[in-house]
Amino acid sequence: MALLEVRDLTKTFRAGRRAPVRTAVDDVSFDLEAGRTLALVGESGAGKSTIGRLVLRLVEPDAGSVRMGGEDLLALSPQALRAFRTRAQMVFQDPFSALDPRTTIGTSVAEPLIVHGIGDRAERRDRVVDLLERVGIGSHLLGRFPAQLSGGQLQRVSIARALTTDPELIVCDEAVSALDVSIQAQVLELLADLQAERGLAYLFITHDLAVVEAFAHDVVVLRAGAVVERGPVGELFANPAEDYTRELLDAVPYLPAL
Repeated sequence: MALLEVRDLTKTFRAGRRAPVRTAVDDVSFDLEAGRTLALVGESGAGKSTIGRLVLRLVEPDAGSVRMGGEDLLALSPQALRAFRTRAQMVFQDPFSALDPRTTIGTSVAEPLIVHGIGDRAERRDRVVDLLERVGIGSHLLGRFPAQLSGGQLQRVSIARALTTDPELIVCDEAVSALDVSIQAQVLELLADLQAERGLAYLFITHDLAVVEAFAHDVVVLRAGAVVERGPVGELFANPAEDYTRELLDAVPYLPAL
């Protein structure tokens, strides 16, 4: 059984009362297995980020189903949904806006533990220190504020925060697109190492097929909210079936594999 099963997911939006309805996600289905990375790719506006938020129930779908470990996430009570938040986390594109500029790094990473009542103060501090060191951030930075760290350091902090509750699934929403190429490679290598250690599943949202080729196992190509094609990265990149996918691949710069 797949860890994450998405079936016929649909979401529409209306910008205003008199505005036309826009379909952001159109009958999307896919599976994601534990320990693997599934990339959602497509142009801006293809529905990638909306799907990530639907999976985590940050927004609610109009139709379809999302199951994790066989559990129907759309049927969860508020209390059960709160418990689910420990099993699935998100890493956003811009760590500068994802982290509170008025809060120290140590407090930001500890926040999920505090919210979910995990551990006492000493246990939380030990876990924060361990995670920051694992992602390459020394404990001497615990008391620093986001403005005192680089973008690459902050994204590592965001990853550490996502790991605090020992999740099974992490949704990475353009998690490396704001970073320089050399820092991208370092963060992708860190994510791959963590996946190997912990059996994490990544739903990896990106417009960058070069990153997908280097990092993901499987890929779903989206256009205007609908699935164009899907498959293992190697097979789809070598033999795309659709013109749209070929157009995306033609624009891919070379990125050495990890």
